[in-house]
Amino acid sequence: MHILLSNDDGIHAEGIKALAEELRKIAQVTIVAPDRNRSAASSSLTLVEPLRPIKIDSGDYCINGTPADCVHLALNGFLSGRVDLVISGINAGVNLGDDVIYSGTVAAALEGRHLGLPAIAVSLDGRQHYETAAKVVCELVPKLHNQLLKSREIININVPDIPYEQLKGFKVCKLGYRAAASEMIKQQDPRGETIYWIGPSGLPENESEGTDFHAVKNGYVSITPLQADMTAYHSLDALQYWLKSE
Repeated sequence: MHILLSNDDGIHAEGIKALAEELRKIAQVTIVAPDRNRSAASSSLTLVEPLRPIKIDSGDYCINGTPADCVHLALNGFLSGRVDLVISGINAGVNLGDDVIYSGTVAAALEGRHLGLPAIAVSLDGRQHYETAAKVVCELVPKLHNQLLKSREIININVPDIPYEQLKGFKVCKLGYRAAASEMIKQQDPRGETIYWIGPSGLPENESEGTDFHAVKNGYVSITPLQADMTAYHSLDALQYWLKSE
């Protein structure tokens, strides 16, 4: 199996190194990842400047672009030979609930799926036990590949930041959701100019049993199938009725 590996934390991030090391025990792995941290880049593509792939000593590639750029370029003629699976991660921090809208980690997987390949996104609830998430992925890949990875969907995996032996198991979950994000953080730069920082994500608002938030909080690996189709199907009939009545 040939796996394309990307992320949004950048090619030098600890998470992608740990995952590549573990995956290379079971498959051929090629990394094509951003040259720096591109967290929360979502599915943006770079259209106003050229992409410049650089081959590093390991034989992998870094690109001056977003996670979606990396996968888009890799699968559109840059890599020679067949690619069987796209994996994105390991992200430093969870991608639960509403996080998937902003996540560059999830976006890289979605780009792989958009280009016709099965894809997995994996995130860790912290920055310590990357080896736990790497082992989880290697355990799941043989079970998911060509069996449960469906057309136009990806699998979003979130792993508790604990030793592998302490995991309670795996749970298939729906997305929870967060409260509104924190207010912007207002500061002044050294020249006295006003600057703003995006604040922390909102706290979980729906972390009930059955959600990804609940699973990870209670020591389980959450597994959530995601699709790019954001149509609110339950509202179609109501809108049709409204349009006719108008």
